[in-house]
Amino acid sequence: MISMEFTIDYLKQLALKVHGVVHPLLGRKEASVKSERSAGGDMTMYIDQVAEEIIIQSLKEDKVNCLLISEEIGEKYIGDENQAKKNQHVLIIDPLDGSNNAVRGIPYSSVSIAYAVGNKMNDIIRAVVLNLNTREVYWAEKGKGAFLNNTQIHASDLDITQKCFFELNLPMKNLMKTLQKLAPLIRRFYRIRILGSSALTLCQIASGSMEAFINLRETNRLVDVAAGFLILNEAGGKIFSLDGKEINEGLSIEIKFPFIACNVKLESFLKTELINKNSK
Repeated sequence: MISMEFTIDYLKQLALKVHGVVHPLLGRKEASVKSERSAGGDMTMYIDQVAEEIIIQSLKEDKVNCLLISEEIGEKYIGDENQAKKNQHVLIIDPLDGSNNAVRGIPYSSVSIAYAVGNKMNDIIRAVVLNLNTREVYWAEKGKGAFLNNTQIHASDLDITQKCFFELNLPMKNLMKTLQKLAPLIRRFYRIRILGSSALTLCQIASGSMEAFINLRETNRLVDVAAGFLILNEAGGKIFSLDGKEINEGLSIEIKFPFIACNVKLESFLKTELINKNSK
C-alpha cells in the first residue's frame, strides 16, 4: 500500500471482498458451523471466520502496518508493529455484524470497518458499513458528511409527536422490570423494531429511515458501533451514554457499553426520559 493512510476507497474494497465470500453463504447450513468462542465473546461460526480471514489476507497482501481490532481475532498487529504504533493506525472491524441473521437467511447483516489515527473513538476518521444483502454502502469521512452509495444522507427531523421508528435492544436479565420502566417511553414511539445488526441500524438512523436506537445491553462491543458512530455523527445524528454524556471510549476489543442513538430532535427528550429512568 503506497499511502500511509487507509483511503475511503480502500475501505470500500475491503468491504466488497467480504461481500464476495459471505454472500454465497447467506442462509446456508454450512455457514452456521461453530468452532470456538471469539475474542468478542460470541461463538465463532464458519461464516464469521470466512469474513475475517479475507480481511486479514487482504491487509497482509497489501503490506499495511496497523493495529487490527476485530470481532473474532481480538487485537492483532498487521505488518510492522513498531511502525503501526508510531503512526497510530487502527482498523476497527466487525467482519459480520448480524451473524445470526446471516446464517438463517434474514436479510439484515453487514460488514463494519472503521479507521482511526489515535486511540479513542473520536479519532475515527473514515468508516464504511456495507449491507451484505443489498450491497449498499454507507460511508463517511470526518468533517465531510455521510453517504449512502453516492448520495449524501442526513438524519431525519421528526420529533416525538410524529411517527418515529426506533429499535430496542435489551439485556435478558431483569427484562420484564426493564420493560415496565420503559413502558411510558415506548408508548410514545410509533413503531418498534428489533433488527439484529447495530452497525446497520446506526446507518438507518443516519439516513433518516429510523429515528432512534436504544441499546441497553452492557455487552455491546466497540466493533459493533465504531463505523456507525462516525457515519451517524457525520449525518447530523447523536449518540450518547445512558447518563447523557458523550461517548469517546478507548479503542480496544475489551470495550463494551450501552448507548442511545437518535436524530437531533429526539436528543433532549430521550436524555430526559432515560436519565430519569436510570436514576430510579
